Amino acid sequence: MLETPPAGVDFGIQKGRGSLFEVIQKQRSKGADLSFEFSVGVRNADGTAAPDFSGPIVQGPRGGRFVYVDIGKVAGQLDTPWSRRLKVPLTGITAAQVRLGTSGAGGVLETRVPGTGKDGGPSCASVKDFAGWSAGR
Repeated sequence: MLETPPAGVDFGIQKGRGSLFEVIQKQRSKGADLSFEFSVGVRNADGTAAPDFSGPIVQGPRGGRFVYVDIGKVAGQLDTPWSRRLKVPLTGITAAQVRLGTSGAGGVLETRVPGTGKDGGPSCASVKDFAGWSAGR
C-alpha cells in the first residue's frame, strides 16, 4: 500500500531490469492510498535459512532484494516533472510469514509505505522508516 501519494502522478510496479522493463499495474494518484498486488518466487522458505526472493519484479542482490515502484516519467507519464523510483525492501520477511502467504488459504503479506516525500513530491529512493511486512487480509 502506497499511502497518500501526490495527486496527478502515475505509479506502477517495475517488471524487468535495466532498460528492458515494463511498468505493470500503473495507476494515477488522486491523493488517496494506492494498492499494488504481486507474487514473487521464493527459495529457502523451509525455516533453515532466510527466504530468498526471485522473479521478474524482484530487484537487487541476495539479502537485499526489493521491488521498484516506478513514478512519473519512469512509469511512462510524459506530462509530469517527476521521474523517480521507490525501493520497497523485501528484507525482514521470515520463513513463517512466507508459509502464511503461501498457505493456499488466501494469505498475503502486506506493507504500507509513505507515498509523499519531505519535498512534497513522490517518495523516492529506499523507503524510510520501513515498518516491514505483516499478515494481510
